[in-house]
Amino acid sequence: MKRRKAGHPFIVLTGLSGSGKSQAIRALEDLGYFCVDNLPTTLIPTLAKLSLRAGGDIGKVAIVVDVREGNFLSQFPKIFQRLRKTPRLNPVLIFLEASHVTLVRRFSETRRPHPLAPDRSVTEGIREERSRMHAIRDLADEIVDTSDMTVHELRQFFMSVSRDRSRARLMITLLSFGYKFGVPVDADLVFDARCLPNPHFVPTLRRRTGRDRAVAQFMEKDASARDFMDRLEKYLRFVVPYYVAEGKSYLTVAIGCTGGRHRSVMIAERLRRGLSDLTGVRVRVRHRDIAHV
Repeated sequence: MKRRKAGHPFIVLTGLSGSGKSQAIRALEDLGYFCVDNLPTTLIPTLAKLSLRAGGDIGKVAIVVDVREGNFLSQFPKIFQRLRKTPRLNPVLIFLEASHVTLVRRFSETRRPHPLAPDRSVTEGIREERSRMHAIRDLADEIVDTSDMTVHELRQFFMSVSRDRSRARLMITLLSFGYKFGVPVDADLVFDARCLPNPHFVPTLRRRTGRDRAVAQFMEKDASARDFMDRLEKYLRFVVPYYVAEGKSYLTVAIGCTGGRHRSVMIAERLRRGLSDLTGVRVRVRHRDIAHV
């Protein structure tokens, strides 16, 4: 690994066709990078300058450039050398590759022709590309062999490369809902609170919601409800660090009751307070069905 200067993060992904650049750019996008796939080589300096503008909309940048663009092989080396001399910019060139057998298998699975061999065999295209990319490979700050890497392992690698890794945070959405209106399709974890005492059957609470103190007090007085909420919070405090370590960007935790107005709402609000001190996460609450009467 080559030593890199400090500065504005600007990751350039390149490498052999079929080596996993598409999966890699998606991982960087999830980590908060502004990503561009198949950027024309001549536009790289323009994007770099835009990213350095104070107060601009473009922060961390990651791009994919490769042999799909006709001028890449001839123009990229000198352009990237200029990037390295740009003040305040921290360009990082990552070269992805894989074994010949792996690349042949991947092309066979996707049934795509090799970009350098549209009328020839995939094997011929791979060999030609590997030969022609040798000089660019020598420029790389990182060379990654993806032959045996899963999508999750690729993601872990890019988390370690990112200079702002400590700023990448897991967004937890605590989503209350009513089962009578359907289970949320985007939920990662679903918990059923219909086993708990229902404030709906208390006349003075029926028109209120789980945000009201009176509803919260009603539930907190019940031993089974307190136990349910304590155990749920402990479980989430146990599993969330594993999601953070895996590099997951979003986690939707759905809590359901019958109508989505009382029990699920109160529990989601309670969990927001209980999980707010977890490292590496942001917590938000969304009440999908609270307006239904």
